[in-house]
Amino acid sequence: MTETTDVLIVGGGVAGLSAGVFTARHGLETTVVNDGESLLRRNGHLENVPGFPAGVNARQFLDLLERQAEDAGCAFHEGEVTQVTVDDEGFAVETAAGDQFWADYVVAATKNTVDYLRGIEGVGFVDRGKMYVDTDERGRTGVDGLYAAGRLAEKPHQTAVCAGHGAEVAVTLLEEDDRPFYHDWVAPEGYFSGRGRDVPPGCEEIDDAEREVRERESMDVMTEAFAERHPDEPTQHPIAAEDGE
Repeated sequence: MTETTDVLIVGGGVAGLSAGVFTARHGLETTVVNDGESLLRRNGHLENVPGFPAGVNARQFLDLLERQAEDAGCAFHEGEVTQVTVDDEGFAVETAAGDQFWADYVVAATKNTVDYLRGIEGVGFVDRGKMYVDTDERGRTGVDGLYAAGRLAEKPHQTAVCAGHGAEVAVTLLEEDDRPFYHDWVAPEGYFSGRGRDVPPGCEEIDDAEREVRERESMDVMTEAFAERHPDEPTQHPIAAEDGE
């Protein structure tokens, strides 16, 4: 299988999904290649993200974030990325199953797995007992169009931090794609237009009726999501799983 996409995100954890929400909402064709091994699925109970005063089931949180990315327009592909190469026309990405993707941009958002980036001239690595990709604060590597987000870019493990960095990396990518300033904000009717201003790119104005529809939909989604306990239990660290055999 060979596919083309504007943005290829390696990793379906918090940083990768958060990046995908922003790039897809702005109209870039975005594909997330996910091996299903997000660290968040090991979490017993997630208590460090804003908006959940009693905490939240980590797997439910990740499922909702994946749904948000899908609703934004992300496509998903299950697989392990084994190699990324770059030339003047963009990036070639290959999975262990032999699937190939061609992309204009790549966001690396795996844990500490960097082998698929080795051999790319201009990509630096940092060895701190675990391997990281050398980036600036906004996730840029030494290769134009290649970014790293979240833990792989030496960000702290906290979910809120990784989600925020994924979003920041995506906004950086959008800025460097020569697109207009991107705010991504839903405003009440007249907020901009009532002052004689154009609605900025990525923003929209909605009236009271549409606001009520969206609020009701959000309440229904969350009520359904939390009506019962999430069926999945935390996954164990691979070493702990081996010791328990």
